Amino acid sequence: MTPDDAEIAQLYAYPDTDRPWVRATFVATVDGAAHAVDGRSGSLGGEADTRVYRVLRSLADVVIVGAGTARTEGYRPASLPIAVVSRRLDVPEALLVPGQLVITTADAPADELERLRGTVDVIAAGEGRVDWAVVLDELARRGWHHVLCEGGPSLLGELVGLDLVDEVCLTVAPVLAAGGAPRIALGPEAVDRPMTLGHSLAVGDVLLTRWVRDRALG
Repeated sequence: MTPDDAEIAQLYAYPDTDRPWVRATFVATVDGAAHAVDGRSGSLGGEADTRVYRVLRSLADVVIVGAGTARTEGYRPASLPIAVVSRRLDVPEALLVPGQLVITTADAPADELERLRGTVDVIAAGEGRVDWAVVLDELARRGWHHVLCEGGPSLLGELVGLDLVDEVCLTVAPVLAAGGAPRIALGPEAVDRPMTLGHSLAVGDVLLTRWVRDRALG
């Protein structure tokens, strides 16, 4: 039986911290594919995952998402800021409205940065790659401590590589995919980030899990 929204909110409550807590949410197949045959992750989740996704957004202060994922999944403005990460500033037009945020590098094209700043909030930090320590400080300065990363795999892989992911909320869909779909996290180098199981909940054949970074183990 699917828990109600209040039960889900209790299961996924953010801890009390004095810094931004980075939570990632993903759905994957049994064999680890991060999207369905149509190239979208949203096709995998089903009702249980959709309900958890909705509650996770209600608990967050800000969503961070890669521009490619925002485009593929058809992102639109929501009740909380959507922070689109793009070094090339190829942000979907639907998200270029007041109240939204763009995260990019300080050496992004200056004229395009100026144009975006006329409409949306912009955090430009780092050269060549985003300086996530600065970005998280900027989010904290805005009062946003509950950070929800919705992908895609390259963005999550970058954050995992920097050891900035505090937890992963992973839904395992009852599907085998094979093919060449990516894993939920992709990066240039393998790392070892020990996690502990916060909870595991079976709703029919769908498995809802929450994994918390165990920094005591390395």
